[in-house]
Amino acid sequence: MTSSVSSANWPGLRGPGGSGVAAEKHLPLRWSTNENIRWRAPLPERGNSTPVVWGRRVFITQAIVAGNRRTVMCFDRRTGKLLWQSGVTWTEKEPTHDDNPPCTPSPVTDGRRVFAWFGSAGVYCYDFDGRELWRHDLGPQAHQWGYAASPVLYRDLCLLNFGPGDRSFVIALDKKTGRTVWQFDIPVIASTVNAQALGGPDTNVFKSATAKLSEIAGSWATPLFVPAKGGDELVVALPLRLMALAPRTGEQLWSCDGPNIGAYGSPFHGDGVVCYAGSGFRNTVTVVRPGGRGDVTKTHRLWFQELGNSQAHLGAGVIFQGHIYLVNTAGIAECFELKSGKTIWTERLPSTGAVSASWSSPVLAGDRLYVPNRNADVFVLKAGPKFDLLAVNSIGGERMNASLAVSDGDIFIRTDKNLWCIGSLRR
Repeated sequence: MTSSVSSANWPGLRGPGGSGVAAEKHLPLRWSTNENIRWRAPLPERGNSTPVVWGRRVFITQAIVAGNRRTVMCFDRRTGKLLWQSGVTWTEKEPTHDDNPPCTPSPVTDGRRVFAWFGSAGVYCYDFDGRELWRHDLGPQAHQWGYAASPVLYRDLCLLNFGPGDRSFVIALDKKTGRTVWQFDIPVIASTVNAQALGGPDTNVFKSATAKLSEIAGSWATPLFVPAKGGDELVVALPLRLMALAPRTGEQLWSCDGPNIGAYGSPFHGDGVVCYAGSGFRNTVTVVRPGGRGDVTKTHRLWFQELGNSQAHLGAGVIFQGHIYLVNTAGIAECFELKSGKTIWTERLPSTGAVSASWSSPVLAGDRLYVPNRNADVFVLKAGPKFDLLAVNSIGGERMNASLAVSDGDIFIRTDKNLWCIGSLRR
């Protein structure tokens, strides 16, 4: 059984529209291990993917490294019972960073099918009972830090930013059959680019200062659909630039200078603009107006700002009432004025454990920001020009790299050990 499209569904990474804004009015403000916990479901191994929710089902991607498995798990959203787990065995070696296990990309669903990218094992489509409908082999994915971009859906297409590595491209698949509709090959960064001038490579990290750009550069960013006057645009953060493609054809529409050689975070939008806050040896924020053609750096880029060494971002942000809200990897919440880039406030969030860093993206519900960290603390802030911490919620210090999913008054938290459902028990 599937439900109709509504605000209660959280169909993909960062929810409806992909910008972390929830149409929710009754999310709990406070919880703990013994307060407002609807259920907790144990997970077989660690993982970084964010849950997605449709109707009575919650989906996550899950690697079983010991068994060489890459899977989708489906839970009953009312009870946390595991309904099914489907996937593929993949025994070939695939490089990655230790903090980035396989199956980091989140799944995405249209209410009838669920789609997942398993790296070199390909893209898989399942029905809501866990039966495989199709698979598409995209060839090997190879980068020393692995992969992370989640698939997204647009009408009858499933789209993916495949990379990073020597083989990097954006591809659109027919979501009913898996056949290729179009493919846009991402241009290789010119060898004349001075990587050291951009902040890398660092000889303390890499074997030599002459490391190939493809070994350190690339995009781990999930694409974003943005409405514009000329039609919808697919915006992708790539090394050294933001780029917009036509969703139906893959035609390049515009590009804008901004990101560094590593595009780790994902773009987000609101108030008629696209924003990208990224790291990758040099930390920057770029704000651009969509709808242009060609190189729009001089015509549509509203502002660009280089940040300090401690202001790296892996998660995306949200835009609300003329302000940009971000949390950086050091666990510091930030508020910028949207029209100018002026810093309004920065505040370190008070972790309940030893790990204060954050790799997650905040969620906006009403005028509240829900901001997770790697200790699985969730800070609730009032979104506004004055820093206002409303609550600090802890579930015992479980390690967490995923973002939140919210649906019909519940918050879903995926840690390395458990999938949690948080909800007011008084409803």
